[in-house]
Amino acid sequence: MNYKELFEQIKLKQSFLCLGLDSDFEKLPKHLLSFEFPVFEFNKQIIDASVKYVVAYKPNLAFYESLGLAGWQSLEMTVDYIRDNYPEIFIIADAKRGDIGNTSKLYAKAFFEKMNFDAITVAPYMGEDSVKPFLTYKNKWLILLALTSNIGADDFQYFSENKQRLFEKVLEKSQDWGDANNMMYVVGATRAEMLKDVRKIVPNHFLLVPGIGAQGGSLQEVAKYGMNENCGLLVNSSRAIIFADSSENFAITARIKAQEVQDEMRTLLKAKEII
Repeated sequence: MNYKELFEQIKLKQSFLCLGLDSDFEKLPKHLLSFEFPVFEFNKQIIDASVKYVVAYKPNLAFYESLGLAGWQSLEMTVDYIRDNYPEIFIIADAKRGDIGNTSKLYAKAFFEKMNFDAITVAPYMGEDSVKPFLTYKNKWLILLALTSNIGADDFQYFSENKQRLFEKVLEKSQDWGDANNMMYVVGATRAEMLKDVRKIVPNHFLLVPGIGAQGGSLQEVAKYGMNENCGLLVNSSRAIIFADSSENFAITARIKAQEVQDEMRTLLKAKEII
């Protein structure tokens, strides 16, 4: 999916919601445990219920890798289900990879060729040769970790040398590697005011913004500081939607929660005259 196609989906659905499929086995509704692949069944019902309001899904690989082979099978089945039934959806592998060049090349092959994701999250710490293999695929996206919302982000990301903070160095240097058509950045919603500084360096790129909902980030603040004329945002919510209900009506509740977020996003897009 290219930049234009992603923007068209945002306008069509009047939404920039990315739904995180952080499908924790321990939190699944109990009635699903009788299925051969309960995580996939959970994902399928969540997707069918929410897809009208969602432009992207983002499985966090830890929740699949921790289940071994069954987890990997559930992940592959989930991606295949979206591709077969909702081909317009943008799919992000929240894998946070980042290794030497020949290893990154194989990670890119795994997620872009074998599993057909649209994008993958990557840590930039090892530099250009660890990142470039992900940028060799047409209409595929690299999503670099820039400014995250976890407490430990303070350990390194705000380190300053010559009045330039480390996350700003990542944003600036990575402009030599890719552009707004194949590269996004992770910027946490709980640090929404920092989006002003991010946008000074990358005004046109899409930003993947986790942290609204259960983590307490403000969607209004994210839009205020981070939205550009093409929206430029994929705002992620996970637990607040997918685990809002653990009963047999979990998918219905998830649909209601997703629609509530989409309603708010529609208002913000209209205020910006994007729709």
